[in-house]
Amino acid sequence: MTSEDQSIAAGGQAPLGFEKHNHERCVDHALSSVEARCADKGLRLTPVRRKVLELLLQEHRALGAYAILDLLREAGFGSQPPVAYRALDFLSEHGFVHKIERLNAFVACAHPGESHSPAFMICRLCDAVAEAQSTPAKGVLGEAARAAGFQIEKTVVEAEGVCPACSDKASA
Repeated sequence: MTSEDQSIAAGGQAPLGFEKHNHERCVDHALSSVEARCADKGLRLTPVRRKVLELLLQEHRALGAYAILDLLREAGFGSQPPVAYRALDFLSEHGFVHKIERLNAFVACAHPGESHSPAFMICRLCDAVAEAQSTPAKGVLGEAARAAGFQIEKTVVEAEGVCPACSDKASA
């Protein structure tokens, strides 16, 4: 069983982004998952929204809105910033993409449609992003929130470092 198969079998909970995997299958699986969720929820996955998601899935790294807009233009879609921003707003609102605050960019969700607290590992050299699950309500943050009478509704964890590919290149 490949690491991708193990990740899928485990409900997609393993970190995704740095390990070697069948990328075409990864993209197809994510697109199918999002299409099914949209159909179930009566959401409209327009061609532009689908293309933005596909572009982000192809990369496994964060892309800024203007980089996405350039790729959309190359693919024959509109060239006005609202085109990209509207698609990103929809995809983000429904949990299909996440905003990486440190980079002011977006990345496709590794667990689309699932309610979760993502934790991102961001390579400072190549901007590759891997997504993992976090459980802040059970950790130190959760303890602090409970002590303060605060109810956590949403968290995003971003860790910066060096991915395996860049680490291997740097040590070679």
